[in-house]
Amino acid sequence: MKKAPGTKPNYFYTLVSVTLVLLLLGLFGLLVLLGQQLINALKEQVEIIVELKEDTPPSGIDSLKMLLAESDYVKENSARFVSREDGAAMMQEEFGEDFMKLDMANPLYDIILFNVRSDWMTDDSLAQIRERIRQLDMVSDVYYQESVAGAIANNLKKASVFVLVAGIFFIIVAVALILNTIRLALYANRFVIKNMELVGASWGFISKPYLLKSIRHGFLCGFFAIAILAALIYVLFYNSANELQGVLFWPGIAAIFGTLLVLGILIEFGSTYYVVNKYLRMRVDDLY
Repeated sequence: MKKAPGTKPNYFYTLVSVTLVLLLLGLFGLLVLLGQQLINALKEQVEIIVELKEDTPPSGIDSLKMLLAESDYVKENSARFVSREDGAAMMQEEFGEDFMKLDMANPLYDIILFNVRSDWMTDDSLAQIRERIRQLDMVSDVYYQESVAGAIANNLKKASVFVLVAGIFFIIVAVALILNTIRLALYANRFVIKNMELVGASWGFISKPYLLKSIRHGFLCGFFAIAILAALIYVLFYNSANELQGVLFWPGIAAIFGTLLVLGILIEFGSTYYVVNKYLRMRVDDLY
């Protein structure tokens, strides 16, 4: 015998709602976990350019490079020498053949590049580093992008605040939405639920199949949220910026993923338990 039309609950919107809530919670958790490490990693991507005088001998270049490498403000293994010829080749590769077509001498200088440690990436500290290096005899000038450290930190902090505010608002709305969608999903079975009670079935017996299904759905929602977050981590940290892989704290990420699975099950289970028991407490006349 076929079931009457409309007697099968539609859980699609419930699954989507819970998955979105878990995804947003996971994003916020990752921002909290990795935010400061990410800020430090981005700060240390900024390069300082030390322009050398034309008459600097190779021995002087080596000694200056070693001096910088041993400085407490230089990121480990980041100091490197780029000759004017290598610089011209890089510029030609960047801007095309026209860069060196003019009949003139190579306008570039030999330079030493290095990255500054994150705890030195403030405007005052960078100015201090610049003046200290400019006093060296072999140095012509020192260049870096002004105010970049503060801009990086401010942008990431603004993003964190935005996600937090949006997350709180979305969670409040989503809780009401989830309860409503589960209520609508079970609406088609309200008479089945009540009839089972009227023939003597206990509330636990009536609720059991719905609660078991809610556990499966909660697990699926957690799995989908974890899959999306894992894809985002791959795209952001592995597929584009390999230097940022060091900020990943896998025990913390695993804890977030496990928490999302548990939350998915709890949200589905708790909401379903509430809705089923609400129908059981209603009078038959109120079901119409």
